[in-house]
Amino acid sequence: MASSAAVTVRAPVLHAPAQDHLQFLPDALIEVGADGRIERVAAAETADLTRPTTVLPRGRVLVPGFVDLHVHAPQWPQLGTALDVPLERWLQEYTFPLEASYRDEAFAARVWDELVPGLLAEGTTTAVYYATVHRAATRSLAEACVRHGQRAFVGRVAMDHPDATPPDYRDASAAAGIEASAASIEDVRTVDAGRGLVRPVITPRFAPACTDALLSGLGDLAAATGALVQTHCSESDWHHGYAIERFGRRDLEALAEFGLVRPHTVLAHATKLPDEDLDAVARSGACIAHCPLSNVSFGNGVFPARRALARGVRVGLGTDIAGGAHSSVLRNAAMALDVSRLLDDGVHGAPGERGGVAGSRLDATTAFWLATRGGAEAVGLDVGCFEPGRPFDAVALDLTSLPTPTVDRDHADLDAELLAERIVRLAGARNVETVWVAGRCVRSAGSSVPSGR
Repeated sequence: MASSAAVTVRAPVLHAPAQDHLQFLPDALIEVGADGRIERVAAAETADLTRPTTVLPRGRVLVPGFVDLHVHAPQWPQLGTALDVPLERWLQEYTFPLEASYRDEAFAARVWDELVPGLLAEGTTTAVYYATVHRAATRSLAEACVRHGQRAFVGRVAMDHPDATPPDYRDASAAAGIEASAASIEDVRTVDAGRGLVRPVITPRFAPACTDALLSGLGDLAAATGALVQTHCSESDWHHGYAIERFGRRDLEALAEFGLVRPHTVLAHATKLPDEDLDAVARSGACIAHCPLSNVSFGNGVFPARRALARGVRVGLGTDIAGGAHSSVLRNAAMALDVSRLLDDGVHGAPGERGGVAGSRLDATTAFWLATRGGAEAVGLDVGCFEPGRPFDAVALDLTSLPTPTVDRDHADLDAELLAERIVRLAGARNVETVWVAGRCVRSAGSSVPSGR
């Protein structure tokens, strides 16, 4: 990872400090201290330009780094595979056999050294990772995040239920799963060594893969250690029905009783939650990882993001690699816009059979916010926008290759929401030029920032 250094960047800046507030600064100066935190944001013409300054070339715009709340790191090699089969078959026939192979530490390290730089190339400066059941592979994922400079939560997957997991890929017992999870928390904290870059996350895979004893013990572990929790919640019709049949109550209610629904707990998918459950999530301070691409394959429905936000639920975006077939947070932000319109309009098409849920549409400002500050707030991070005191996690986007005439005009006369929508809908890895995490340049595809900065 590059060494820390003060940096000053001059560029057009677009960020969303709040869900309903998009700000575009056509010529801004951001000064970052040696600690990687923003010291000042000012209009360039009013700022002191005596500090060495990196000036982004014309056609670039600086945006906050993207936050991915739900990534299955070991599934990177199966991206785009077998998404036409039911979730339970996909897990048993494709996913679990692949994840079991991470017992080979050399194989795990090779994948992590492709995955982490690959996500940084997409502009993903923060990722919330599921690793595998293997403690060594989980530790090496945390090491890869530190090495490549990505902000992350890294969690060893806990799963022990003999009816839903293969014999060669599960914890030997609930006690073994709890003990290994506790040890993995310490591993990740040791790897981070006080940098504040990579943190542990307690990771019961989901209710079908965990016994009651394991779920209860991990809830106790969360209370004892203060570590974040992540799991899946009512991901599909099958998963939702399974919880009701097994526990006699909905998935969220069961998870809460096991002590797993805590402030900033990441609940992935949640497509089947009624309003009373959304209200319970809001009261708990937990959050939902909205995975719109993955939900098309496995969710049996559209997560009502607008309704959840209106009820006070913290929401961010997740790619759900590899249940989601694309690793870009921006691609998922665009999909969040599209599925919200389908939910609003309905999909029947026949006159009188609209079937939509009015008021479900998201706008470009909200989608951009979900990809940045919204996701960061969801897990309690102070990144995601450009304000003094916050870490400088940023992406310089080269808009000259967008299939629009945007860059033929002066940045100062662009409408902020139209610019945000073009970025959400049209930008991708090809447009990511430079990436900073905590003030360090961790990727430089062009010449706008000197290498090694």
